[in-house]
Amino acid sequence: MQQDHIVEIRDVSFGYDAARPVLRDIDLEIPRGAVVGIMGQSGCGKTTLLRMIMGALRPSAGSVRVLGRATTELDRDALYSMRREMGMLFQFGALFTDLSVYENVAFPLREHAALPDELLHDLVMLKLEAVGLRGAAHLMPAELSGGMARRVALARSIALDPRLILYDEPFTALDPISFGVISRLIRDLNDSLGATSIIVTHDVQEALGVVDYVYFMAAGRIIAKGTPDEIRSNHEPFVNQFVNGKRDGPVPFHYPASDYAADLELAPV
Repeated sequence: MQQDHIVEIRDVSFGYDAARPVLRDIDLEIPRGAVVGIMGQSGCGKTTLLRMIMGALRPSAGSVRVLGRATTELDRDALYSMRREMGMLFQFGALFTDLSVYENVAFPLREHAALPDELLHDLVMLKLEAVGLRGAAHLMPAELSGGMARRVALARSIALDPRLILYDEPFTALDPISFGVISRLIRDLNDSLGATSIIVTHDVQEALGVVDYVYFMAAGRIIAKGTPDEIRSNHEPFVNQFVNGKRDGPVPFHYPASDYAADLELAPV
């Protein structure tokens, strides 16, 4: 593995059983310091690939190296150690509903670092300040808007200054203002922390404004890759339809049906 790659995946295939292949012949590299998008339609295998990078799933074939480690060779303790170097922003944030904003962000610090209360307090406030929510430290998740909850979850995901940050559909159900805030934070935090980020999303147009490079998936395969401009101008029919929101193409507008005229003739009088 080259030293400038945080993630390197080679010839990876995966299926929950022989009859259900999910990933097929995946090759992927994530350069150090980059924000990389893994995009495609719902059900194409994006989240499965993300779980593979986390070490939650092991490939049926091929190799996965993350942060310099071959995930298939790691035991439970080694996987746990590797994940301490990762931050994860789950879809919809997944905050602990019975903990305050402060305690949500403090949670990974309490779990993984034995810190004096004063230092823990300063670190939590630093992370909340980074996402613009230091003044909301006392609030409970039920008191937050959707965009604010996503920002708290982002502060929690960077609490341990991770080398690799994973985002699973970070833009889902956000209003335009919240989307703009979250997308800018993803870019700024990645660069200020010197981290590497992977964004899994089907919100293509939104993510193209944030990422440095894109892997585009369909039916468990990578069918296109390139810079945002290269993806926008890609002529592969499915990519072109998906990126430009065309109603017809490889994914047809009409569900398969019999001849329309014949259906009209058979209609009851």
